[in-house]
Amino acid sequence: MQDVLTELEQLKITASAKGFLKEIASWCKFLSILGFIGLGLLLLGSFFIGVLYNSLPLVAAVPFNLGTMMTIFYVVVVLIYIFPIYYLYQFSVKMKKALLSKDDEVLASAFEMLKSHYKFIGVFTIITVSVYLLVAISALMGVLGAV
Repeated sequence: MQDVLTELEQLKITASAKGFLKEIASWCKFLSILGFIGLGLLLLGSFFIGVLYNSLPLVAAVPFNLGTMMTIFYVVVVLIYIFPIYYLYQFSVKMKKALLSKDDEVLASAFEMLKSHYKFIGVFTIITVSVYLLVAISALMGVLGAV
C-alpha cells in the first residue's frame, strides 16, 4: 500500500487540466495587463485631480491642501494595488512557461504567485472590513452620544 504523501507527490496533470490552466493563465494575463493600465491611468489622474481640487473656490475654507491630500491618497491606492496585479501577472507568465517546459519547479513557482495574490487580497479584505466596522461603531457611538 502506498503512503498518502507518495500518492500526492505523483499527482499528474491531465490534458484537460493543462488546457484549463493554459486558459486560466491567459485570462490572468489579460486581467493583469488591464490592471496595470488602470493603475497607470489612476496615477496619471491623481495629479490632475489634485490640480482640480486646488482650483475649486470652496476648497479655500478647508484648513489643509485638499488637492495634495487627494493626490497622495490615489498614489497610495496605486502602490497598494500594484502588488496583487503583479502577482497575478507573474502567475500567468510562469504558468505558461511551466506548461511549455513541463518543469515542476516553474509550476510550483506559478502557484506560489497565485497564492501570494489571493493571500494579499484576503488580508486586504480583512483590513478593509475591519476599518468599515470601526467606522460603523464610531458613527454609532457618535449618534448615541449625541442623544
